[in-house]
Amino acid sequence: MKLVTFNINGVKARTPVIERWLDEAKPDVAVFQEIKSVDEAFPRSIIEDRGYQLETHGQKGFNGVAILSKLPLTNVTRGLPGDESDEQARYIEADVGDTGFRVCGLYLPNGNPAPGPKYDYKLAWMERLEARARDLLALETPFALTGDFNVIPQPADAARPDAWREDALFLPQTRAAFRRLEMLGLYDAVRLRHPGPGIYSFWDYQAGARQRNDGIRIDHWLLSPGAADRLQDAWVEGAPRDWEKPSDHTPVWVDLAL
Repeated sequence: MKLVTFNINGVKARTPVIERWLDEAKPDVAVFQEIKSVDEAFPRSIIEDRGYQLETHGQKGFNGVAILSKLPLTNVTRGLPGDESDEQARYIEADVGDTGFRVCGLYLPNGNPAPGPKYDYKLAWMERLEARARDLLALETPFALTGDFNVIPQPADAARPDAWREDALFLPQTRAAFRRLEMLGLYDAVRLRHPGPGIYSFWDYQAGARQRNDGIRIDHWLLSPGAADRLQDAWVEGAPRDWEKPSDHTPVWVDLAL
């Protein structure tokens, strides 16, 4: 089964890209971030007319996540547990068909400028994500945390790591929080298949970053042990970043034997 995460950077701005990509790529399950739409205004037909069930957790003009699936999505939950006052739409979970697999889609806070309240929110959000991962691991159900983590885990995940030293995506506390997720027993799917440098999922719109391959890898699949055992392949699909009016991110895939 082929699953993919894609920060689309606005569903309305990216509708032609999404339609073309779905027609060409035909994922079984896709997880979107930054839909930038309330649930009621999401253009559902571009998804549902292609045979997908769609579940969204939206917010006007900002954030927002979604899961679309060829198989039924059940036990859908919205919002990351641990802070009832958090109104930002950044997290969604669902069981996929009868596979016994749960997909958890996230759009982790950027955190800039750091230090400051936005960075404090990022680190607190990561603590809540770690707590949720612990709860899911205790259930012993195969699952994945996937989406735009806004984390550059290692220097090899940036074309120019020195340019990111003071950025919230690459600060030591950020990378340490990501490592704590891995130390729970979660596996970075792309790194399991591609341990070397030069693999990126985001290129800024400015200064010809894509043309110079001046990218960073911030979109990830973290697999539970049960999901990692079923990993067939993982890869970054670079081509959509070169289309007309693209997202600044590109799709990241896993193939799981579900």
